[in-house]
Amino acid sequence: MNTKLNVAVAAALFAAATGAQAGITIPAGDWTLDIGGVVNAYYTNTKFGGDTGAGTAALGLGAGDASSQSNITTGLLPNYLSVSGKTRQNDLDVGFTISINPGSSSNNSGIQDNDRANGGGAENRQAFLTFGDASWGSMKLGKDLGIYGSDAILNDMTLLGVGGGAGSLSGNTTTLGRIGSGFMYADWKSQVAYTSPNWNGFQFTVGLTQGWNATNTGIPTVAQGATSTDRSAASTGYEGKASYEWTGDVAGKVWASAISQKIAGVTGAGGSENAYSWDVGTTVNVAGFGLTGYYYDGKGIGQTFQFAGGLDAAGNRRDSNGYYVQGTYTLPGVGTKLGVSWGQSKLEGNSADVALDEIKDSMWVVGAYHPLTKHLNLVAEFSKSEREFDNRTTTVEGDAKTISLGAILFF
Repeated sequence: MNTKLNVAVAAALFAAATGAQAGITIPAGDWTLDIGGVVNAYYTNTKFGGDTGAGTAALGLGAGDASSQSNITTGLLPNYLSVSGKTRQNDLDVGFTISINPGSSSNNSGIQDNDRANGGGAENRQAFLTFGDASWGSMKLGKDLGIYGSDAILNDMTLLGVGGGAGSLSGNTTTLGRIGSGFMYADWKSQVAYTSPNWNGFQFTVGLTQGWNATNTGIPTVAQGATSTDRSAASTGYEGKASYEWTGDVAGKVWASAISQKIAGVTGAGGSENAYSWDVGTTVNVAGFGLTGYYYDGKGIGQTFQFAGGLDAAGNRRDSNGYYVQGTYTLPGVGTKLGVSWGQSKLEGNSADVALDEIKDSMWVVGAYHPLTKHLNLVAEFSKSEREFDNRTTTVEGDAKTISLGAILFF
């Protein structure tokens, strides 16, 4: 455990990207402390285009004027400072992780507070404890990366960079990466989860997560969905995943995960709906080449953020699905990783939707990720995000082309 950052996303990405050791280990009595983190910043230039009205979306697409915008911002990974600890007590491995996550940008002069809308940008993504044993598994209680969809984001190459959303999310703690254009955001959730032992590469996790409300955030105004205020015990989320990982000349991993949650208290509608989604994915690595494929499907789950736009205004479920494919190659000797990926997410209106037939978001990304040192990576990316919005009478389209250059440091 002392060879990894105790930051769920950063640890997995860093190990995959460079194979280097990370974390500052400090013996402290019965405990071993691990201090680790991430610092990153990128210069981005985004050029917007498309039809007027297509830009009122979470992807930050243009309003048809082909304008451009430049920012200096954090990428898909937030800045991190994480403190973890572990000890062995009464035949149990006991541990904790707490992190803070400040952003790298500010939208207004004189504003350096926690107001994300004005660019102060600070979060607390992790605060959890664990206990268990290699013989029977482990328990986690607290806030950490969600279970459903976690492998999709952990295998996204834009974790080292920016991906989409640089034009509209410059004041936030992160950009979007490929979120909403191939997979849904796993997010950071309060949870009680059990993870099994690793049986020769096979492992599973099941858990209860804090139930969330339906929201209309992140989709065009004319297609807003339902909102809800119900936080009863019936709205607890149920999540799980299973995976099998193997090593050798041809190494890889296959996984599947799922989520289900009851949504009640929908504004202006009675009753409740059960929102759910499932996914499958695989990644294979051989001789410096990497290939990743992923697919998800759901009802009432939304498209970019969980439960955002998943229900229409009357509380009826909308279908959604998406996928992405990604290929990478690591240049021998220098370690530079070159990658290209494409993905798409769709939100489909139901028979009762009067202003939504389909929203389709897609994105191309081409990137180069060079390990200048074992802890410091230089990054160059180009992405093209596109949206097609069909409101049953007309179809509007928008796009955003982003060039990003920057660096990311793990310690």
